[in-house]
Order: sequence, then C-alpha cells, then structure tokens
Amino acid sequence: MSNEWPLRVVCLAGASDSGKTTLVETLVPRLAEHGRVATVKSIHHDIEIDTPGTDTHRHRSAGAETVVGITPELTFDITTRGKRNPPDTPDGTDLLESDNPELRALANTLGRLRNREYAFVVVEGFSAAPLPTILVGDRDPATVGGEIVGRGADDPDDLAATIRGLEPLGVHD
Repeated sequence: MSNEWPLRVVCLAGASDSGKTTLVETLVPRLAEHGRVATVKSIHHDIEIDTPGTDTHRHRSAGAETVVGITPELTFDITTRGKRNPPDTPDGTDLLESDNPELRALANTLGRLRNREYAFVVVEGFSAAPLPTILVGDRDPATVGGEIVGRGADDPDDLAATIRGLEPLGVHD
C-alpha cells in the first residue's frame, strides 16, 4: 500500500482526569462520518491485556513478536515491542523522526494505521509528539511538542472540522 494515504492525526494533551477520553468519545463519531477512525492511547505503566493461560497469551509467551486474535466481533493484535524497544517504522517512512523510543513506537503505530488506510487517528497522550495538538484542561502549551490547533472546551463540531482540515501526516510542501 502507498505511503501517501492521507492520514490525519491529532494528539489530545492534558493532565490525568482532564477530560481527554471524554473528548475522544465525542470526536470519534463526528470523524467517523467522514472516514475510518483509529485511536491510540499512551499508557504509562505495564498492564496485562492478554489473559495468562489463553491461547493468544501462550502464543506470545512462546516467542511470537505479534499475535493476532480474530473473534466473531473483533480482531486484535498484540505486539511485544512497546515503548521500550519499538521496531523501526514500517517501509522506511519518516512519520516522526526521533531517537525517543516512545515517539518511535508511536511512529510505528501510525505507519501501520496509514498502511491500513485509516483516514483519522486520535492520539490520547504522547504530548511530546510533534503533531497537531488539542489542549485539554489547563495544560501549558509550552509542554507539548506539536502546534496547538484547538482546546478541549472548543465546540466539538469545530474541532472535528479542524481535524478533517489538517495536512495529512507525512505529506510536506
């Protein structure tokens, strides 16, 4: 698939309990009217998302780098290389050039989502990423890595329109 797929990405940056997840829930259906939407959530501590003893957990424990589960309703993949040791971005794309492993992990994820032809990605967290950012709560604009394109208190329809109008990721003039 082409690396030129027009993926638009926005980060939501704010303190814990500032309303980021609520804003995600508000924005996703508005964006979904215009294309496929994915979300990415930065989690700052290790959690077990694959129940020990299940077949997918056993596959991962046996050494599979990625395990894909397909149920009647959901498909999910678990990749063992998170923020500490992310793989290189697929296809040599330069979505977020950085030596920071957390940003490389995000770049890898965004590359996979672009290759899957998503139209929009809403990223909750990753405030250091040099991506368009919506500030939620009283977050200091100087603490984020991207251009501020909105505030969490803005009208949700206006925010969705702003996201739809963003320059696609990886496409530069």
